[in-house]
Amino acid sequence: MNTLSARRLAIDTYQEHVAYMRHDCPVCASEGFEAQSRLQLVAADRSIIATLNVVMDNLLRTDEIGLSEAAWRALGATEGQQVAVTHPPPLTSMRHVRAKVYGHALAPAAMHEVIADVAAGRYSDLHLASFVTACAGDRLDLDETVALTRAMVDVGERLQWPGSPIVDKHCVGGLPGNRTTMIVVPIVAACGLTMPKTSSRAITSPAGTADTMETLAPVDLPLPLLRQVVERTGGCIAWGGAVRLSPADDILIRVERPLDLDSEGQLVASVLSKKLAAGSSHVLIDIPVGATAKVRTEAAARKLGDRMVRVGQAVGLHVSLAITDGSQPVGRGVGPALEAHDVLAVLRRHPAAPEDLAARSVRLAGEILELAGAAAAGTGQARARQVLESGQAWAKFQQICEAQGGLREPGRAPHRHVLTADGSGVVDAVDNRVLARSAKLAGAPKDALAGVEVHVRIGDLVEQGEPVFSLHAQSPGELAYALAYLESVPPVFHIREQE
Repeated sequence: MNTLSARRLAIDTYQEHVAYMRHDCPVCASEGFEAQSRLQLVAADRSIIATLNVVMDNLLRTDEIGLSEAAWRALGATEGQQVAVTHPPPLTSMRHVRAKVYGHALAPAAMHEVIADVAAGRYSDLHLASFVTACAGDRLDLDETVALTRAMVDVGERLQWPGSPIVDKHCVGGLPGNRTTMIVVPIVAACGLTMPKTSSRAITSPAGTADTMETLAPVDLPLPLLRQVVERTGGCIAWGGAVRLSPADDILIRVERPLDLDSEGQLVASVLSKKLAAGSSHVLIDIPVGATAKVRTEAAARKLGDRMVRVGQAVGLHVSLAITDGSQPVGRGVGPALEAHDVLAVLRRHPAAPEDLAARSVRLAGEILELAGAAAAGTGQARARQVLESGQAWAKFQQICEAQGGLREPGRAPHRHVLTADGSGVVDAVDNRVLARSAKLAGAPKDALAGVEVHVRIGDLVEQGEPVFSLHAQSPGELAYALAYLESVPPVFHIREQE
């Protein structure tokens, strides 16, 4: 068996496993390996499949194999450890991907074979890109979407909870600051329902729920601790990546995002597979609609929602829809810590708390209570509002944070710049995409304190020179970078002159 000495090259390849060998390495010559070959690597009791990159200089010795950070962690190697290098088993499921490329529908067994190989790391990013592309647009029919959802659940962990119903919510995204989950969970849990919420980190947005929650309490919970938190408090707000729920979805998202491909079937399977794997029985889907949101029209929202409901029925989930206003950011903060400040203000019933975030959270919590039978039809929002205003939701949130490792206060960025209105009039539109991008260029979500603070809303009267929004950054360079971007695009807030 061919073996090479492991070397950590400290190269960030995100989640992709990459190996590096010299072009004149004897193993390359004997096995016929070349750039982009797939390798099976075994070190002690661990095995991974990696993509080969060939080194043309003296970075490595001929008896060494270099490993990217992702490959190093997955293989659990130590410096100098002997690694066995072989050809991986044939990737037979690629025949199904090729069939899909040529327009053939994938049967459940074929879909399961593909997703099992994806979850096992047998697909390179090139293979993944071909599968994502073949399924993009409307190329997945209802049966294929159901098959994809079930396959994603089958190849990962699946949580089970005593009793029923087990509730959850999901927002399809595209709306800055929409951090309702952190208010909905304590409201619903305070009403006696079980809501084990696993959330994502940001992929293309300035903050995900997990990023925002992490500024207040630990979210990287191993499965035993997650179970303990839920059993003790009735809910949690944890990072889904710490538990192996629908792992193939995380892998596909890694490739889907850079390609910027819109696949309704994959979106539905992504959302519902994670809810099913988390043990949910009743799920509320929030679909914000707006000109610069992810879903642009109500017709598109109805179409997406119908597929969510139909696939949910097929896999045993009770799915309800909330089509909401996506015309402008929710709350004032955009970025992990700034959004956390908004959440705390609402839960603590601070007089200056953003009312739109509170009202949106109450609406969604009320709909969950009605969906699960914990409130009669038409009474859910009143019940949710009472729980929030009485302080019960704040008490429950503190309990959840303590169970997850302790509540802490989020900080504030040291560098800020206020942007003002170019003229006087009424704010009549907001470009959510430009606002989100400016928050990211300021450093969010990597810098938790960075982002944007919004000072006006649609319908507000503003005077020339009045503050409209502020950039927050942890360094002057990031602040300048975001400002340079804003100078190159139309104003984020459109102000119409009064007649």
